Amino acid sequence: MTTEYELQEAHPADYPAAIEMTNRAYRDIAGQAEWKVETLIQGTRIDESLLRDDLAASGARLLIWRDTAGAHIGHVRLDDNGDGSWYLAMLTVKPEIQDGGLGTKLLAAAEDFAVTHGARRMRLSVVHQRAELIAWYERRGYARTGETEPFPYGDDRFGRPARNDLFFEILEKELLRGC
Repeated sequence: MTTEYELQEAHPADYPAAIEMTNRAYRDIAGQAEWKVETLIQGTRIDESLLRDDLAASGARLLIWRDTAGAHIGHVRLDDNGDGSWYLAMLTVKPEIQDGGLGTKLLAAAEDFAVTHGARRMRLSVVHQRAELIAWYERRGYARTGETEPFPYGDDRFGRPARNDLFFEILEKELLRGC
């Protein structure tokens, strides 16, 4: 991880800003490249109820990414599954400062954090129809596992799908200490 940014464990007071930033980054089309926005799903990406449910799981944590001035510029949710496998979700960079490689840096910082806490591999899920995002993760060493998960239709906390054929693809990367 670079010295210009720092990952810190989130506190409940950080949740509203993380929710707002996530919803802008994932669903607000204004000023962003189309591949970054989930146009397949309308409404919010996350709300307080869903975030609190996610973070109530054993091993789950939200990490806030701050710059040297202490400003919240991104965040990521990591779940330690207890078997060396970690799950990455909600990788978010503040929309106004995207396109400068910060997503790649945040992903690397999240992987480094997980490795220092015992991770040997990282898993994540991406909506199958988001080919550009899957390709972005593949360029960073993730590979499709062949596993899929259903989209949570009927739970508006995840948003309202614009189509009825959505599902998640699971990607995984082996993590090596010191890399």
